[in-house]
Amino acid sequence: MTFNNLILLAVGLVIAAALGWAALSASRRRSAALAAAGVAATGHRRRLSGLWFIIAGVAVLAVAIAGPAVNVPVSHARGTVIVAIDVSGSMTATDVSPNRLSAAKKAAHAFINAQPSSVDVGVVAFEQGGLEAAVPTADHAAAAAAIGRLSPGGGTSLGAAIIAALSAITHRTIVIGANFTELPNIGFWPSATIVLFSDGQDGGAGSASGGGASGASAGGGTETDTAAAVAQQAGVHIDTVGVGTTTGTTVDVEGYHLFTGLDEGSLKAISQTTGGSYHPASNTSELNGIASSIDLRLTVTNQPYPLAGAFIALALLLLAAGALLTVFRTGRVI
Repeated sequence: MTFNNLILLAVGLVIAAALGWAALSASRRRSAALAAAGVAATGHRRRLSGLWFIIAGVAVLAVAIAGPAVNVPVSHARGTVIVAIDVSGSMTATDVSPNRLSAAKKAAHAFINAQPSSVDVGVVAFEQGGLEAAVPTADHAAAAAAIGRLSPGGGTSLGAAIIAALSAITHRTIVIGANFTELPNIGFWPSATIVLFSDGQDGGAGSASGGGASGASAGGGTETDTAAAVAQQAGVHIDTVGVGTTTGTTVDVEGYHLFTGLDEGSLKAISQTTGGSYHPASNTSELNGIASSIDLRLTVTNQPYPLAGAFIALALLLLAAGALLTVFRTGRVI
């Protein structure tokens, strides 16, 4: 328990103690005077019971005036969320109506609108050839507008998307070398979450950086695994949303008809590595429910809960009880 004003508490308790001492002294003098007169003192303790209640009420009132409060742990959503959306050519597939990208953008809008103002939201759009990021901000309308401007094109690099999202969280460029042997230390960000919308078709790149650069191809799985390990080391959870169907369909990319299907394995691997969750979204209704299915980690903070009202109520009860007992015992209020 804490107090806003310890001086008022001390003064009030001193007054209550002085009243108690004065009551005891008066009782002893009365008993001594009666004894000297040869009269037996009876019932004086019962007569003083009301006074003790009043003194207790004064003491409790002193505590109330001092502004008592207790720290109560309160859980609430707070931190940073990066919405990463795959804008590669495969996201134009129509196995989810009207197409994967449009459905993902709609679900991302719903997710952003569901977040409280205490959560900063950023946006990363990723493909193989480049990345576009909207820095995390409490202005959720800006994040939603950034999503609205997204258009499809290019391949996919899930690893580069993760690194770009981590760069947005930490506000500095993060680079993974070509050998993937050493994980960069980016600090610990337990209140940050990445929500990644993709069909899991991973083209990969030999190196990744938060600035969107990519080097010679060395296998997308290696890059993605390393990026996920960096996120895991930093305490950042990645929730993945699989957009599309495993049966897949064909898309027209630069005059070529290419088959594309949902790769749940790569998305599940990312979420499992980082302690997040995988959310399948093979149709529009499932995507519409993403906002309610993704649970952000709660931050627990201690918030003061004032107790002055409770102490005032107790003090009034004690004072009233003391006054009633005094009236019944002595016939007088004082």
